[in-house]
Amino acid sequence: MSKRVADLIIETLQSAGVKTCYGVVGDTLNQIAHSIDRSEIDWVHVRHEEAGAFAAGAEAQLTGHLTACAGTCGPGSLHFINGLYEANRNRAPIIMIATQIERQDLGFESIQEINFDDVFKGCSVYCEMIVTPEQARRKTVAACQAALTRRGVAVLVVPADIANAASHDEPPYAVHARRPLIRPNDADLDEIAGILNTSDAITIYAGAGCAGAHDEVVATAARLRAPMAHTSRGKDFLEYDNPYNVGMTGIIGGPAGYHAIRNCDTLLLLGADFAWTQFYPDGATIIQIDADPTHIGRRHPVAIGTVGDIKTTLEALLPRLEQHDDNAFLATYVERHRKDVATAKAETVSGPDSAISGTYLTKIINTYAADDALFAADDGTAAVWMLRHIDTGGKRRTFASLLHGTMASGMASSLGLQKCQPDRQVVCLAGDGGFAMLLGDLLTTVQENLPVKIVVYDNGKLGFVDIEQKAAGLEPLFTDLKNPNFGEVAKAVGLWGHMVTKAGEVEDAVRTWLSQPGPALLHVKVKPMELVTPPSPFVSPEAVVGMAVYSARAMLHGKGHDVWEMIVENIP
Repeated sequence: MSKRVADLIIETLQSAGVKTCYGVVGDTLNQIAHSIDRSEIDWVHVRHEEAGAFAAGAEAQLTGHLTACAGTCGPGSLHFINGLYEANRNRAPIIMIATQIERQDLGFESIQEINFDDVFKGCSVYCEMIVTPEQARRKTVAACQAALTRRGVAVLVVPADIANAASHDEPPYAVHARRPLIRPNDADLDEIAGILNTSDAITIYAGAGCAGAHDEVVATAARLRAPMAHTSRGKDFLEYDNPYNVGMTGIIGGPAGYHAIRNCDTLLLLGADFAWTQFYPDGATIIQIDADPTHIGRRHPVAIGTVGDIKTTLEALLPRLEQHDDNAFLATYVERHRKDVATAKAETVSGPDSAISGTYLTKIINTYAADDALFAADDGTAAVWMLRHIDTGGKRRTFASLLHGTMASGMASSLGLQKCQPDRQVVCLAGDGGFAMLLGDLLTTVQENLPVKIVVYDNGKLGFVDIEQKAAGLEPLFTDLKNPNFGEVAKAVGLWGHMVTKAGEVEDAVRTWLSQPGPALLHVKVKPMELVTPPSPFVSPEAVVGMAVYSARAMLHGKGHDVWEMIVENIP
């Protein structure tokens, strides 16, 4: 039999570095699935395509390598959409093979016919259909190159008859994805240096664009005697071995980072595209450096905005910077951050039978998890506790839906992390709502023999939504969850499973859970009224009034116990 187009596509993906493809097989995908089976690419059979997209996105985000997912025509490929939005916003290089009905049936509202151009244009950097067998290699290469160089999702639409057709000789198109070094011109660097050299109260605000530039950012902070706050996505790359670190800012950040930024005279934004304008300083001179020109000045007006990779740019900027000697501004916020961290780490429980706070549970996990563990958290309180209380130390990595804000990404992302890093410990911090949403893919951990460690924070509600409604002065509505014993569910599926309800049981349970050789699930009943508090004094008057109105309404409706429980769980 002559080589088919499906074989050519998979050969091209393999040569572009694809090692894994996530999906669910069927009808229009069958020929491609058999080509994958004959290749060196591993097929991961997920139970829901959305989980496959989350897994592929996490793998691509961690490794930087091209990762694949593949779906059947119509509903199968549509199921990937939410995870692809997540991946595209995280600049994760993914190629999505969206198989299509045969060409002769397109345009007639045929069964399972979908216009994939319309569907995927909002979450991709490339979306094209292979129209003839003669262009199969060229378009596959174009899709791979777009995903790798533009850092996002490339969608390749493949009609079933094209996949089954005999391949044709094409010129030897191949993927070229070498990345250039980019920095501002000398005149811009001199202008930036001139401002920084004559400024006193300087704060650095660094984001995920500083990946790979830890030493250069720290050296810049040392030269300027500048406190350095970081975004949530910059945490892994900047908080370790950094005596100038003053933590995160933003709603889930801390007061030291917030005040260091708000009170500075000059703010140096490095690879940060932080969205919330109320956290920027009002009258400071802002200098922004970012590899993406579309990020310059889009969140807040800046005095100077230049395009450049952070590492390359700082290497050229540092020789131009004069050594600052005044330590007062820096010392103020470093000391404040030190006290905040010490206070957080000092959390204890009132007794062995007391209720378990989500923060206490996270700190115990932080103590016993491997030094190079990978953490994936569901959106909401689980992500907040991870970002606040998991120390990364330059070896660990943290993943959460910080740009897309979707539920259910935690466990699914952990599948992709474990698949590409089989020798590392992967810990999923799951919320009860997010975990239940893609519960079916708990089966994938067993089927694929992925030894992920899943902890379910069970507060019996959609916690973030509950807080939002209370802050608006509303009694929580439709947020309660009636959960099973997820430890027993895990056992029924074939995992190690256990449930914990008392604080005195947590430490031993976490050690036992993390020591399991295969996939394991720990179900922990946590305090249902524990709030996520923003940095003081950044609590909007509306939120304060709203919480007071909620408390009054709850009391009038006979829910005084809930109000008392909220006070007890959140005021030391």
